[in-house]
Amino acid sequence: MPTSSVSEAGLFAPNQPQVPLAEQLRPKHLNDIIGQSHLLGAGKPLRLAFESGKPHSMILWGPPGTGKTTLARIMSTEFNSEFIALSAVLSGIKDIRAAIEQAELTLQQSGRHTILFVDEVHRFNKSQQDAFLPYVEQGLITFVGATTENPSFEVNNALLSRAQVYVLTALSEAELSQLLERVQKLALGNLQFSAEARQLLIEYADGDARRLLNLLEQIHTAAETGAITHIEKDMVVNTLSRNNRNFDKGGDAFYDQISALHKSVRGSSPDAALYWLCRMLDGGADALYIGRRLIRMATEDIGLADPRALRLTLDACETYERLGSPEGELALAQATLYLACAPKSNAAYLAYNKARALVAHDKSRRVPVHLRNAPTKLMKDIGYGDAYRYAHDCPEAYAARENYFPDDMPEVSFYQPTAYGLEQKIREKLAYLRNLDEKAKHKI
Repeated sequence: MPTSSVSEAGLFAPNQPQVPLAEQLRPKHLNDIIGQSHLLGAGKPLRLAFESGKPHSMILWGPPGTGKTTLARIMSTEFNSEFIALSAVLSGIKDIRAAIEQAELTLQQSGRHTILFVDEVHRFNKSQQDAFLPYVEQGLITFVGATTENPSFEVNNALLSRAQVYVLTALSEAELSQLLERVQKLALGNLQFSAEARQLLIEYADGDARRLLNLLEQIHTAAETGAITHIEKDMVVNTLSRNNRNFDKGGDAFYDQISALHKSVRGSSPDAALYWLCRMLDGGADALYIGRRLIRMATEDIGLADPRALRLTLDACETYERLGSPEGELALAQATLYLACAPKSNAAYLAYNKARALVAHDKSRRVPVHLRNAPTKLMKDIGYGDAYRYAHDCPEAYAARENYFPDDMPEVSFYQPTAYGLEQKIREKLAYLRNLDEKAKHKI
C-alpha cells in the first residue's frame, strides 16, 4: 500500500540493508491506503474518528496484510502523537512498564500524547492485558491493539469495553490489482506482467497486501538475476512456492470454514460442502479433525433419517487413518457428499438435549419396582420385577400401555421423528404403537 515514488536504486541498492518492500512502501497517509472502504470511506467510522481529531482506544481485528499496523502508525502522525509499538509475541510485563514510563516522560517533557500499539494482542495473557487498564482510563495512552483472532474470545472484557472494535477485511482481487499497479509504477521499473501472471500473483496473495508485496519483491529479484523484463505465468509458477491460503489453524478462518462446511452439509448442498472440505484440506487442516466433525454432522443433522450415514463416515475416518494423505482424503470427500445428499433430521439431537436438560434439573427418581432387576430370591420376594410384561410374549411383541418411566414422572415426549428418510417409517411405527396403547386403554 505505497504512497510516493521511490527510486528503484533506493529500494534494491546492493550495499544497503535490505528493508522489505512491504515496509518501504508502507502508506504514510490515510488516503493512500488501499482497501477497508467500509471503515475509511467518506462518512465511515474510522474516517470520522480521524477527522474528529480525538484519538480513542481501539482493537483492529482482521486477517494478515490488511493494514492494522499501518493504521496505527498513521494515527500517531495524524494526531501528532508519540508512537510506541510492542509485540505480544516478544514482550512481557517489563516491556509494558517501560512503555508506560516512556509515555509519562513524553507527556511531561513535550506534552505529547502516546499511542501504544500492541501487535498480536491476543497473545498477551489476562494479567498482561489488565496492565494497560489504569493508563487507558487515565488517558495517559491511547491503546491500539491488532489481532487476527476474534477479540470476543481473546481479549479481556475489561479491556474490550474500553476500546472500539473495528473489523478489517481481506483485500478483494480488484484492490490487490490496484496495489500491484501502484507498486509497478513506484518500484518495479520497466518490469511488465502478462494478464495471466498478474492474475496468478493476485490469487497467490489471497487477500493479503503484504504477501503480494513480498511476492513482487521475489519476482523482481528473479527477473533481475535472469535479465528478464516481461513476466509470464510460467515464471511466476517456477519462481514462487505457493503458500497456503489464509487459514490459521485454530483461528477464526479455521472455525469460519468448518462452520461453512457444516452448514453446507446441513443445507444439502454437496458442491458447496465439497468446496469447503477442499479449502480446509488445502489450508492444512487436520483431516481427522474434519472427519470427527463429519461424524458429528452424521449424528446431529442426519441421525435416524439415514443411520447408514454414521457408519459410512466412521469408515471414511478409518480409511484415512490407514491410507493417509492424499489417498484417504477421497474417502472423506465421499462421506461429505453422502452426508450432504442424505435426508436430514435433527430429531435425535433435539431429543437428547431435552432429555439431558430434564435429567440435569430433575430429582433422582426411583426405578419402578416392576423394572428392577431381580437376580436373587430375596429380591423376587420383595417384588422386584413383579408384574413386568415381557414384550416378546405379547401380541406384536409390544406390551401395550406398559410404563417404563419412574412412577412419579410426569408425561414427557423427547423424540419427535420427522417425515424424512427412514424416520418417516419410524414415525409411522411409533404412531401405530400409540394406537395399540389407546386400544388397550379402552379395554380396561
